[in-house]
Amino acid sequence: MLVDTFLEYLLLERNYSEKTIVNYKKDLEEFEAFFKDEDLDCKWETVDADIVRQWAVELMSPPQNCKPASVNRKLSTLRTFYKFLLSRDVVLVDPMRKIRGPKKNKVLPVFVKESQMEDLLNKSDFGKDFMGIRNKLIIEMFYETGIRRAELISLNDMDVDLDLKNIKVIGKRNKQRIIPFGSELYEEINEYLDVRNETLGDDCESFFVNKKGKRISANDVYTIVKRELSKVVTLKKCSPHVLRHTFATAMLNNQAELVAIKELLGHKSLSTTTIYTNTTFEKLKKVYKQAHPRA
Repeated sequence: MLVDTFLEYLLLERNYSEKTIVNYKKDLEEFEAFFKDEDLDCKWETVDADIVRQWAVELMSPPQNCKPASVNRKLSTLRTFYKFLLSRDVVLVDPMRKIRGPKKNKVLPVFVKESQMEDLLNKSDFGKDFMGIRNKLIIEMFYETGIRRAELISLNDMDVDLDLKNIKVIGKRNKQRIIPFGSELYEEINEYLDVRNETLGDDCESFFVNKKGKRISANDVYTIVKRELSKVVTLKKCSPHVLRHTFATAMLNNQAELVAIKELLGHKSLSTTTIYTNTTFEKLKKVYKQAHPRA
């Protein structure tokens, strides 16, 4: 009952996405099963920090072997849940107040070099038919705006303002942001719309569509990006998110302010954006080692 009330609160009052709510529900059900197995008399109201720590240890131990990032996400679910219970006076003490999640190794984001992106966009033959022009625009859109795959897929024609040269994006938790674009992308968009409307008619609501006029799928976008990036890089992972990283890294390398990049990417916290500074620092170190005679 408490969990159901909490999930309803997330949906109706906090405007969380259905996918996030499903993940929260799964985390809470897993934790409840754990503490019931430990003590049948244990309830949400009587859970203490020791039980939470035991759960975290079990998650990281065989056979589950959860990574620190996964454990921290589950602990974050519990923190949100107990803040809710405190606000409703269901509990008087928050068992999460003394819990610290496991430290996770900082993985630098993978990105494509600017020279490689220029080769892909200027030298590769995408073709001049509808599919070719659409596929190139998808790569351009990721690279020049840094939007997420889900945001690109959900774009409608009305979200792309050619007069003001910006796109309206609905990001995580339905948060809206406006992303500007330049003249080059403006030309690409116009060319795509002309070919799309000539091929499929001008009654498309979705911006990116397949050859049947239906909204393009997530799998199709992933396949397109992987195929095209593989022409210029040998990265193990060639996903749309790599292009998001590439956008952010290129902005930083060209003296963009971190706060501005945060707003363009739609990050909630600046700490999320700062990981890209580590990427550029790694690049500086590599240049130093290659160039300095005493490195």
